[in-house]
Amino acid sequence: MLYSKYVVGWQDLVEFVQVRTVTQWQKRRFGRFWFSKAKAGKVGRPTISKELRGLIRQMSEANPLWGTPRIIGELEKLGIEVSRATVDKYRVRVRRNPSPSWKAFLKNEAKAIAGIDFFTVATLNFRVLYVFVVVMHDRRKVIHFNVTEHPSAEWTAQQIVEAFPWETAPKYLLRDNDGIYGREFTKRVKGMGVEVVRTACRSPWQNPYTERLIGSIRRDCLNHVIVIGEEHLRSLLRSYFDYYHRSRTHLGLSGDCPESRKVDPPENGRIVEIPKVGGLHHQYVRKAA
Repeated sequence: MLYSKYVVGWQDLVEFVQVRTVTQWQKRRFGRFWFSKAKAGKVGRPTISKELRGLIRQMSEANPLWGTPRIIGELEKLGIEVSRATVDKYRVRVRRNPSPSWKAFLKNEAKAIAGIDFFTVATLNFRVLYVFVVVMHDRRKVIHFNVTEHPSAEWTAQQIVEAFPWETAPKYLLRDNDGIYGREFTKRVKGMGVEVVRTACRSPWQNPYTERLIGSIRRDCLNHVIVIGEEHLRSLLRSYFDYYHRSRTHLGLSGDCPESRKVDPPENGRIVEIPKVGGLHHQYVRKAA
């Protein structure tokens, strides 16, 4: 107030306001400041094209069982690189039960390890079918599968022989403690020079690749169909495994397929949608016009 005597009518210029009013003024000033910066030049992440946004939505709508990583993997096979945040932003959300997670994976000597397991499938007329699968750990490839209504140790032993003919057996065979693996099975596997590694009781995470495969079969295929009988189930599984090996991208394989799938670059043409597993899933390839 030292110079107040030199300013005539200064009392009319003073206005008392609340603290909240001042903070609101500051927020508006801050907004105007960054708005002027944005007008001066582009800031933030560049926007993607309308066509790519539509493709992401198309993939998520046509494949409701796919999550963001699967869509990213499919786009990479088309020569399109997008961030996880971008796919999360534009894909269509579908409500579904969360899939189980696995805490540990066997990494040592993956090329020498195979995993085996059974899972059951109920049919239209309430029969229970048993599916036996054999999975190689290195590329998550299903080497062999079969279906039966009455499994036995002898039948299971024969499946191992069919899975690994002509001295192609792995060094280790990972299995659980199911009683189906009886004396005949143990004898046959030992004669093939394979060392059996049994998981601990109630520890499916110790056979992670096989358990994850069975979960994928159910979530991607069997949970969405009604199985009529053995031949129908075999046909469904053949169709699914063809998709699983040649089209389905895997996080554990760095976005590749068990049977490696080449990147389809943009110069190869427009994107075409190919239905797989009866339209439950789709593969996207480029085709010249």
